[in-house]
Amino acid sequence: MSSYLVYRVVTRTNIRFFSKQEMVVTRRFSDFLGLHTKLMEKYLHKGRIVPPAPDKNLVGTTKLVISQQVTGEANTADFVEKRRWALERYLNRTASHPILQADPDFREFLELESELPRATNTSAISGAGVLRLFNRVGETVNKMTFKMEEADSWFEEKTQQIEALDAQLRRLQSSTEALALQRKELAQTTSTFAKSAALLSTCEEHENFAKALVQLSELEEKIQGIHMEQVHADFFLLCEFLKDYIGLIGAVKDTFHERVKAYQTWQHAQGMLVKKRESAEKLDSAGRTERAGSARDDVLEWEVKVERAREEFEAISRTIKQEFDRFELSRIKDFKHAFISYLEALLESQQKLVKQWEDYAIQVKQIE
Repeated sequence: MSSYLVYRVVTRTNIRFFSKQEMVVTRRFSDFLGLHTKLMEKYLHKGRIVPPAPDKNLVGTTKLVISQQVTGEANTADFVEKRRWALERYLNRTASHPILQADPDFREFLELESELPRATNTSAISGAGVLRLFNRVGETVNKMTFKMEEADSWFEEKTQQIEALDAQLRRLQSSTEALALQRKELAQTTSTFAKSAALLSTCEEHENFAKALVQLSELEEKIQGIHMEQVHADFFLLCEFLKDYIGLIGAVKDTFHERVKAYQTWQHAQGMLVKKRESAEKLDSAGRTERAGSARDDVLEWEVKVERAREEFEAISRTIKQEFDRFELSRIKDFKHAFISYLEALLESQQKLVKQWEDYAIQVKQIE
């Protein structure tokens, strides 16, 4: 018998095309991945920035089971909370997109009270998953080998900007993870110190000083809790936010690559058109009128394909520019909100620490 987590999704909206203003459904993690796959198939090739779904981490999923048997409920709760936050950010980001929010599959995800049809391509180790892995490898090789001669300075500038932003955010996220880890180690050391102070108080003959040591132990236990609260803020308010945006930047890069693919299609069509024209001209010169007529039909067909490919390339270029402008506005707003929330949590933590030490200082000064 297999077990799995179910997430309760509560939606409140005043958008008219939803059937209700408040909806409550339950969804499995695979349902979120299935939704993301559908949105990618519909909108990525058009140049839309589709928010990335949280990764299906096999290591994390395994820890979820093992932790219940070995390390208790703490790690399980931590894993579930991290994933819940990631899924909530994914839904909110998708819902804020003016095109994606109206998508029938997204609306069904939020509205359908019964279970969704099981997605068949979300397993990380399924045959479809292996096929997607090879496709991604092929896409990566294609990105590395094909160099597009960029004629639009806007795209050249934004490509450099997004690459630099990605690199710097990855460095910042790595530093933030190290900060959270060090603060967690500080909390653990503080707890050890508190226990040592408590043990020392049992050996102290001076009653008032022994009492002060007991109070110091209690103080350090409180400080340990404050440090852990800040670790939570380090992770959820900053580290996970940065990780989320690194994934979103990856989605932006995906749209840029779709434009390159559209350009390749256009160039391929132009190359085929040149070949068809040369073939028709040779047949005309040779007086082979019957085959020349068929060749001219091929030329007309490829002229249409070239024009269609050119229009699709220009259309995706326009869409990406619109999407990027919307991304930039949201990015500034999101970063401002995230940093303010983090600074407020940091200030609150420091104020609590100062208050605890001030109260203890008053008690120590009273020792006679």
